[in-house]
Amino acid sequence: MCGRFTLIAELEDVRKEFDLDKVKLDNWMSSYNVAPSQYVPAVIQSNGEKRMGYLRWGLIPPWADDEKIGFKMINARSETVEEKKSFRKPFEQQRCIIPADSFYEWKKDEAGEKQPYRIQLKDQGLFGLAGLWEKWKNKDGENVFTCTILTTEANEEMSDLHHRMPVILQRNDYDAWFEGKEEAEILLTPLPDGALTMYPVSKRVNTPANNDAALLEEA
Repeated sequence: MCGRFTLIAELEDVRKEFDLDKVKLDNWMSSYNVAPSQYVPAVIQSNGEKRMGYLRWGLIPPWADDEKIGFKMINARSETVEEKKSFRKPFEQQRCIIPADSFYEWKKDEAGEKQPYRIQLKDQGLFGLAGLWEKWKNKDGENVFTCTILTTEANEEMSDLHHRMPVILQRNDYDAWFEGKEEAEILLTPLPDGALTMYPVSKRVNTPANNDAALLEEA
């Protein structure tokens, strides 16, 4: 799964990485500990333009009565995304890319406690988390735009931590992800072995309120 990630890059670096035409952000919310229910920068493509704005992490389907369902829908399994009512239409028409520069996963240590790890690309560069977005109307008639992150089976190096990992897109994948459903389906695979690097970090990352550079230090 993917329950936390980081985005500490400068806005201009994100703009260049994703070749953005428009950025619709009131302020730049870089973070060492992005958590579900928070608003995250996300890239969508419309009328041939890539633009970035904020989506709330935790997809709420249009038919939902209660927004709390979003807490259960922070991830979508890529293997069944076209079968699930909540994800079928977004996968066909509403794909997005969520910029990140690392993500966290947890592994039980010898004492049975969960030890968080920070996972990055080998070059420590930016990448995209494959996502879906949706629009939900609350009881006051206001539109709430939300998203979920797609997951796939873990590659060999990730499997030591968890049996799942996020679908990670790199620069050569971004256009294909927005091209069409068939092109996107091809990208629903784990990264090749050897593409990632990881190390243990402080258990302070378990608390979303902790959001500082010390979280990135090796434990």
